[in-house]
Amino acid sequence: MFPINETMGQYSELFMLLAAGTYTVAFIAFAWDLAKSSKMLRAVDLKAAELSGQATEPVRTPVGVGAGASARGVDRADAHLSGPVGRAERPTSAVSGGASAGAGQTADGSMRYGGERRAPARVAVALTVLGAAIHAAGVITRALGAGRVPWGNMYEFLTTGAFVAVAVFLLVLIRRDLRFLGTFVIGLAIIMLVAASIAFWTPVGHLVPALQSYWLIIHVSIAVMSSALFTLTFAMSALQLVQSHRQKTIAAGGADKLGFMRLVPNALSLENLSYRINAIAFVGWTFTLMFGAIWAEKAWGRFWGWDTKEVWTFVIWVVYAGYLHARATRGWTGTRAAWLSIVGYLCVVFNFTIVNQFFNGLHSYSGL
Repeated sequence: MFPINETMGQYSELFMLLAAGTYTVAFIAFAWDLAKSSKMLRAVDLKAAELSGQATEPVRTPVGVGAGASARGVDRADAHLSGPVGRAERPTSAVSGGASAGAGQTADGSMRYGGERRAPARVAVALTVLGAAIHAAGVITRALGAGRVPWGNMYEFLTTGAFVAVAVFLLVLIRRDLRFLGTFVIGLAIIMLVAASIAFWTPVGHLVPALQSYWLIIHVSIAVMSSALFTLTFAMSALQLVQSHRQKTIAAGGADKLGFMRLVPNALSLENLSYRINAIAFVGWTFTLMFGAIWAEKAWGRFWGWDTKEVWTFVIWVVYAGYLHARATRGWTGTRAAWLSIVGYLCVVFNFTIVNQFFNGLHSYSGL
């Protein structure tokens, strides 16, 4: 057993504080990007509406030329309408009487990077990378201070979990433009770090004998990774609900009051990506449940004992299994699928907060 290094523990807490501060600035930059892009897109819409109005005005032209010239004018207006965003689709619906002809636009469902340059988003991503590097230093120094893996209690689970969530977000950003998720993911990471420091702070120390097992590395590491993926899908499902409501409002002829949502793909694209990520996370959670049962047999002599923690881990598995089954075979799509995904994540949060704090059981001593 390695001796406790309290100095490393203090460095870890400092790094966590610095990481939270850096994430806060990144959060502001992501929010600034949404606000600035919304204003830019509205200005583009007004210009496009003016050009479209000019293109539809009757013009006296020689016979045989008017039709072609008019068509070219409309083509130019359409090209201008869909071009400035770089990767925007055509309007999903017409807005009758609206000042903006393209208010129904949403980002491309492929979520590929376009040619547009969004300086605030670039700054936000750079700050997130810096915050993740500082955060990683905090996790590593916590491990060095404790002489073990840094997820042996609620404080360590939250700090490590927040880091994994941000790291997964940054990895996905390499292939997909998910910068629209920045405010949600970084916001959740800040909440996790603040909760860890205020509500669940635990000094660096050794684990109780029952947790001194290699199964801690296997079981909890997979749980952390799965929870990080569930965090991403929670953010996507929440945005899906907002985008779905916006699209229905526009289709009904209402005004687009959420211009910043045009940086977000349409509801169906969000749902499809969320479903694929949830499928991966569900496999990880299945292994979490299986390895937890094996560890329970090693530690307590039984695979299953209806402990509160075990029950809620199984409840989470059932909810996400129901979500995947309902969407794949029963046609549960749209808002129903989004709400079921959100319910699953709320169960995850309940399991790692309320159950740990207020329900006594065999897992109570672990803080997990």
